[in-house]
Amino acid sequence: MNKKLARRDFLWLVKAGILGVAAFRTAQFFGTEPAGAQDVLTVKRGKLHDVHQSLGNWIYLAPQKLGGGSHAVDLGSGKTVAWISYWNYGDTCPISHHLAAYPSDNPYKGFEFVNSTQGGDNLLIYGIPTRIKEMGLLDRTGQGNHIYRVKYDGAQMELIEDIADSTGIGLGVHTVIYPDASGFACSDGQKDVAAFFNRAKGRDKTKVQMAFQSDWESKEKSSLAHGWMKGGTLRLTRLVQPKETGKYDLEGTKGNKINWEMVPMAENLVEHGEIPGPSPQTLTGLDAVVHHPNNRWSALINRMANCAIILDRTTWEPVTCLHMPENSPGNLPIKKTGSEPDAWNIELEDVKCMGHEAGFSPSGKNFVMMNNIQQNNMAVFDTSHPDPRQWKKITFVKDAKWVGEFPSPFHLCFSMDGSKMFVSVLYPKPADSASYVVDTKTWQVVKKFENVGPDCQTMAVTYDGKYVLQIFSGFQRLSSGVFIYTQDTLEPVGYMPNFGGHHDCVIVPTKIEHLLNSRCTTL
Repeated sequence: MNKKLARRDFLWLVKAGILGVAAFRTAQFFGTEPAGAQDVLTVKRGKLHDVHQSLGNWIYLAPQKLGGGSHAVDLGSGKTVAWISYWNYGDTCPISHHLAAYPSDNPYKGFEFVNSTQGGDNLLIYGIPTRIKEMGLLDRTGQGNHIYRVKYDGAQMELIEDIADSTGIGLGVHTVIYPDASGFACSDGQKDVAAFFNRAKGRDKTKVQMAFQSDWESKEKSSLAHGWMKGGTLRLTRLVQPKETGKYDLEGTKGNKINWEMVPMAENLVEHGEIPGPSPQTLTGLDAVVHHPNNRWSALINRMANCAIILDRTTWEPVTCLHMPENSPGNLPIKKTGSEPDAWNIELEDVKCMGHEAGFSPSGKNFVMMNNIQQNNMAVFDTSHPDPRQWKKITFVKDAKWVGEFPSPFHLCFSMDGSKMFVSVLYPKPADSASYVVDTKTWQVVKKFENVGPDCQTMAVTYDGKYVLQIFSGFQRLSSGVFIYTQDTLEPVGYMPNFGGHHDCVIVPTKIEHLLNSRCTTL
């Protein structure tokens, strides 16, 4: 150890050192320099790679709700490829609520999506001890009801347009792409407004194709408690765009009938007078639209009246109304009662139960909608006839556990071949919810995944027909994640994080036909 180095050994070390420095400098230039004495390789894959790769190369997109943004996750690697936070754009209360994505040949290189947001008093219904209202953050910039158009360019997300600002129509609930990807619909159950938009390109501004408002006039005038159950008139009115401004006047909280949304299975709170607002007695709960796969018919979902108004998007006129409750007529006529603006009436003898989410099968042969609270089942219609006035209510999906208000069937989607329907089943907070599988030949429950996680919401299927992703958001305060199971063999695969209490989910389509199993036909 104390021996002096021989001259040739010393020269060898000097030479090696010079070569080492040169190699280090080269490594620095190319960004691959070693850390300390360890060999470091550029990480391309690790032990989890094969696990993630088995899920396929799909981009999974989800809004973060109270987190104020949206994330896109590469299922094939487990990495978040990009995310956006709307706080950064001056929205002081961005409740990133629902979204839908347009098809992209290669989502890894870019795609576009539409994201609705809530705001205002909707933040205050989760029991969070916050001073945000006292601080003024729920005023004009925090009222919500923005419709954000966002582009991912293969590296990052960018907010392209606030469609509410462009059009004057601010809505905060479901967004659904047309089956031909030429536009989308958005709606809001606080305002009872549904609007239809074109698909703007680049920096062009989005245009309103048509907009409608629904209103309820009860037979029972003296009490909210019986205001819907005893029947009444459901009125649909075409909204007219002001010529002077070219914009509607429905941004922010303008047009709200109630001060915050009806959370799932909370329709009875309106009946009990527990959700205040300017006009709860006229509420219909028009918070969703879904499209028939043939791209002609769209269903306007009215929760309080528990019906779906079928709209012809070639004429922009309603043609019939599907009524969901058991022991009620299934197909109700619509009568035009006015013009300038156009208005139509639907007479309902009674409303035996409230309704919620709905959807068409990918073949278009069936329509399904939830019956909740007073009746806990799912109404199934045969929609194979070319005339919606001939669509028939044929059966109900039921389960022995669906008694009383909870547990309740909630969201739905279908397998790629339409042979199965996947249903999230909601339990009250803080209990874990479930995901059920229904055979669409018999309309019987054939599989149950219980105790998935609290607050199961929407589902997505991978378009190769392999997996179902069931998101649960933990009522924005509890545990959250994504439960995955196989689409055909119905075997549990496991969990992955959902990056922030997400309330909705969609896998970015890579073909237009994928929209028939995406946020287009189902909710």
